[in-house]
Amino acid sequence: MRGFSFFKRALHIRSSYSRLLVASSISSGGLIVYAESNVDSNEKVVQKSLSDSGKKKIVVLGTGWAGTSFLKDMDISSYDVEVVSPRNYFAFTPLLPSVTCGTVEARSVVEPVRNIIKKRSGEIQFWEAECLKIDPENHKVLCHSLVENLVGKNDFALEYDYLVVAVGAQVNTFNTPGVLEHCHFLKEVEDAQTIRRTVIDCFEKAVLPGLSEEERRTNLHFVIVGGGPTGVEFAAELHDFVHEDLVKLYPSVKDLVKITVIQSGDHILNTFDERISSFAEQKFQRDGIEVLTGCRVVSVSEHSVNMKVKSTGEYVVVPHGMVVWSTGVGTRPFVKDFMEQIGQGKRWILATDEWLRVKGCSDVYAIGDCATVDQRKIMEDISTIFETADTDHSGTLTIEEFQDVLEDIIIRYPQVELYLKSNHLFEVTELFKDSEGNEREEVDIEGFKLALSHVDSQMKSLPATAQVAAQQGSYLASCFNRWEQCNANPEGPRLFGIAGRHAFLPFRYRHLGQFAPLGGEQAAAELPGDWVSMGRSTQWLWYSVYASKQVSWRTRILVVWDWTRRYIFGRDSSRI
Repeated sequence: MRGFSFFKRALHIRSSYSRLLVASSISSGGLIVYAESNVDSNEKVVQKSLSDSGKKKIVVLGTGWAGTSFLKDMDISSYDVEVVSPRNYFAFTPLLPSVTCGTVEARSVVEPVRNIIKKRSGEIQFWEAECLKIDPENHKVLCHSLVENLVGKNDFALEYDYLVVAVGAQVNTFNTPGVLEHCHFLKEVEDAQTIRRTVIDCFEKAVLPGLSEEERRTNLHFVIVGGGPTGVEFAAELHDFVHEDLVKLYPSVKDLVKITVIQSGDHILNTFDERISSFAEQKFQRDGIEVLTGCRVVSVSEHSVNMKVKSTGEYVVVPHGMVVWSTGVGTRPFVKDFMEQIGQGKRWILATDEWLRVKGCSDVYAIGDCATVDQRKIMEDISTIFETADTDHSGTLTIEEFQDVLEDIIIRYPQVELYLKSNHLFEVTELFKDSEGNEREEVDIEGFKLALSHVDSQMKSLPATAQVAAQQGSYLASCFNRWEQCNANPEGPRLFGIAGRHAFLPFRYRHLGQFAPLGGEQAAAELPGDWVSMGRSTQWLWYSVYASKQVSWRTRILVVWDWTRRYIFGRDSSRI
């Protein structure tokens, strides 16, 4: 049988396609803050959809990882592009934990949007405003400027031919009482700056005369809720800041400082390889960072965190001076409203197809943390695939007939490839073995369904990281750049059940690995090929990757200088 060679050829095509995707940073994605408000329709200024040049208009919402990647790769000679975001800069969010402790300065990790778009061969218009509502029926977005103290109207509307929603996500509090009022978050540059000031405030308050030792301990107890990459990296940065810099400035309270990480799961960094998770826990134990696993926070008050220990059901009160909440992301209010309009109201996040087109809205695309790719199950199309492959209409499918459609199946349903790899099935013929392990020359529809019945179990949602968002932005820009070419000569997999092919190859995420800085010039890395690296050498790899992934030479030089300055002079402890 030629199953093995055909399967290898199909994998080669998939690998070649993956190399077209642009790699990005290896960490959490950038997020943009939006708010919900009412818009007076009588005060709108509507921009016309078609310009004088007759070009189609693309409106992009957001300047995070997804939106910026889209803009940088977009060929704007064929489109009029307008960008709306309440932030006039792009932030390198993976370095926000470093900003909280002064390892890196805030201005070193941001690049003005207008600096980015002015480098493009053409004009991209940028509006600093927040999106309040998407009107898919009339192809409009309603926006509001956050600048309230100047003359002129703040509300306006933009018409679009194509809309790209790249607004990221907001903090998910899981409706836990007291979180919004008493916790710090780490999603924006402003959040990192606020945390930095609060840390200094805790030390300044702790050294005041007249406080009891218990009050000093409470003020110097820093609690991080969430043991994911962001929470762990912040805990490591804070530990280094305290023990390398602050204890020298506040020696009277150096023995009273405590850092606690609260994690609801059994281990911190549970999305990483278990070797990394174990290494991180052991290092934190050596550093004196307390890790409380299997604990769920039920409420937060001004000076305490109330949590429940899952194993015993016991409720525990933990006093704190500062709490950082880092437990996941949620959907923004105006995106939820949009989901209600298009029939996705029961979902928790906006769904797109494999081409990043919003389901139920053909001219709207969503990329980054605000959306998820809803991969189609192969079992939903199993009968149509069988009929397409059964070219002689015999009612049975031979191995040769299946191999003729295998390439398109692997491209259209990536879970097939994952299933074959995870079960070490290198020949397609192994899918057609009977219950006794004997190969069959052909199968009927029931046998075909049985052979592929477990394939969809390999489907997984993409993580909400900068790496995913950047690849999606680059992919979508590539599709727009080759719109006419691919519609005239489709490059995607065949349309099962009807004639023709999809115009574009579907989006395929290429995982480049992920880092977990653990403090003390040590880091852990999980890289492609099941390669795990931990220690000081991995920290230098982290430095090189994060420096190279900066959006401009300006920020690249500033970040490297900040690292050098910190090594020579230490971190700045002022509240500025």
